[in-house]
Amino acid sequence: MDLETRESLFGLNKIAPPRFFQHENLIKTFEAAKTLDQTELINTINYFHFTGSPLFVLLQHPVYQDKLLAKAHPEPCFDNQLTCRWDESYFQYKLEPYHALHLVIMHNQSMIVAPIKILSSCESSFMIRLPENSFVLNQRQVRRYTCRGVFAELIQSDFVARGELIDFSSGAFRIKANSEVFKHNNWFNPDVPASVRLFSNEKIIYTEFCKCLRWQDDHNISKEIVFAAESDHISRFLAKKIRNPRRHISPPLAAVFEHPFLKKKIHRDILDISTTGFSISDKPEDDLLMPGMMIPKLSILIAGLSIANCAAQIIYRRMEENNIRYGIAILDMDIHSYSRINHVLGINSDPQISISSEVDMDALWEFFFQTGFIYPEKYAFCMAHRESFIKTYRKLYQENPEIAKHITYEKNGRIYGHMSMIRAYERTWLIHHHAARSMGNNKLAGFVVLRQMMIFLHGMYQLSSANMDYVICYFRPENKFPDRVFGGFARDLNNPQACSLDLFSYLTMPVAPTEKSLPQGWLLRESIPIDLWELEQFYKNTSGGLLLNILRFGESLPGNDSLENISERLGFFRRWRIYSLIHQDHLKAVFIVDQSDLAINMSDLLNCIKVIITDPTGLPSELLSLAVSKLGGVYHLDKVTLLIYPASRTKSAGISYKKQYQLWITDMRYSNQFMDYVQGKFRMQYV
Repeated sequence: MDLETRESLFGLNKIAPPRFFQHENLIKTFEAAKTLDQTELINTINYFHFTGSPLFVLLQHPVYQDKLLAKAHPEPCFDNQLTCRWDESYFQYKLEPYHALHLVIMHNQSMIVAPIKILSSCESSFMIRLPENSFVLNQRQVRRYTCRGVFAELIQSDFVARGELIDFSSGAFRIKANSEVFKHNNWFNPDVPASVRLFSNEKIIYTEFCKCLRWQDDHNISKEIVFAAESDHISRFLAKKIRNPRRHISPPLAAVFEHPFLKKKIHRDILDISTTGFSISDKPEDDLLMPGMMIPKLSILIAGLSIANCAAQIIYRRMEENNIRYGIAILDMDIHSYSRINHVLGINSDPQISISSEVDMDALWEFFFQTGFIYPEKYAFCMAHRESFIKTYRKLYQENPEIAKHITYEKNGRIYGHMSMIRAYERTWLIHHHAARSMGNNKLAGFVVLRQMMIFLHGMYQLSSANMDYVICYFRPENKFPDRVFGGFARDLNNPQACSLDLFSYLTMPVAPTEKSLPQGWLLRESIPIDLWELEQFYKNTSGGLLLNILRFGESLPGNDSLENISERLGFFRRWRIYSLIHQDHLKAVFIVDQSDLAINMSDLLNCIKVIITDPTGLPSELLSLAVSKLGGVYHLDKVTLLIYPASRTKSAGISYKKQYQLWITDMRYSNQFMDYVQGKFRMQYV
């Protein structure tokens, strides 16, 4: 929507008359005012001409003695004579009877008043002689800024008014609204807070409940209302017991953005920063930000180079000694920007921490083998697909795709700790490949990367572009470390809708193309809604956990590209489909056919068939194997990995398995409780 259409929609009036002057007390303070010589006055006028800013002329009616403040636009000034053009909105008003008293220049927090003499005038312009000295008056404690192109919407119960933002200061702002909606004054109650929304380029840049400080009727043409926010602090997010640590970076990072009201570029040093926000400061005379103000695009710079772009919002404003500090919340950013911010914060706390930076592949493979992460049985599988592994991991660790992130703890090019994660489902990420080795100095690299991953996730899930509602991981129950960290939290929280544990049996099964049909009365089909409803009833009563929550995000949200499409664009493969095994209209088992690049997860936990046996009665293992063979052809492998749930069903079905895995799923709204649990159990500090 262009500016003309927007102005028409909001019913703005472009022919408002000159304003009555309401600061008589200032004119009476000339004797105590600071003076400005003619040269300084001319330089100020030329600056206003250069920037396109208006001046004002104080006029007085010869009979009524009313004083008006009329807007004028200066021409370049080179001596004591100045030509100005009246603002075109005044052309229909007869200003000829008025006497010109003073030239008035609103500059910073002061008002320059220059007594003038009219040399000549016409309908559209006038020429004046400038005085030898002018007076600088203290106009107001807080500077007021003129705005253009910011549209306003005022809502109070069923009363709605639209208009434009005229000017603002850090403490208040003035809106001009069409008076038509005010024809019955009782429609708007100035004693009751109203919801005010401000728009620029069709985007909301401010929305808060505000109190009316004063309002003025401008000859029934428009209403001017001055509003102020009810508080200097807004509550954007829920309070948290643990917050991601804020760092003082030296030399400081910088925030650069266009002021949403002024359309002027602002550049400020960042005082401190975390993954969720930062603070900046201003001198009182430069105070130009309001709590609630939205910044659609803000760049974070290091040494003049941009490392992140984000959307942000001013959260608070408070006085500190001789400065004003603003707290700014990061609302959203792309995952690459988020990773770079984390990398800067990580190396600030510990130079050995590296977050999603390019990894030496020789050092990575040496680390995996020497830590025993790739043990002989796993290597037997890897060796058969060595080239696929090498190609996939080079893309993951050197091309830094948006669907995968990793954290390493390195010293002199050698890796001592590692943890990575990958986007597994539409709004779910998988933590995997956690390994560490001794550094010989009592420093536990495994805890270091775990701590950094928790900080990373705690900030990341709040970003809508991160697509992170849930985080999952698999671990062997006999592995004490993950069982204490992940399993311990689930058991301690004791709320499977917040954090759940599901035990799966893990095995591999040979598959071969088969034309053999299922016995009569049996059906293998892609799951339909009634199948999923039955599965939900079974899972709710067996586990009550979150497994179906992550699988139901099979379709991307409106406006978002699907994980399948994103993976394909990045040169990866990811998809999952759900099938049902039916016997005489009864659901017997559900098969989740997960497909991904062969080496994405070394245990193939994203490239396997998850089998949920809902009713084992009359379900022979041979029939289960037949169904797996029919579905397993998509993998183009001799054998396929199976994860069977509930794990107890494998024994009753006569199926032998190699090992078991716990599937840990947590709702990221409970990430703060997880951090608190780990801090209490393992004395992990996040500072």
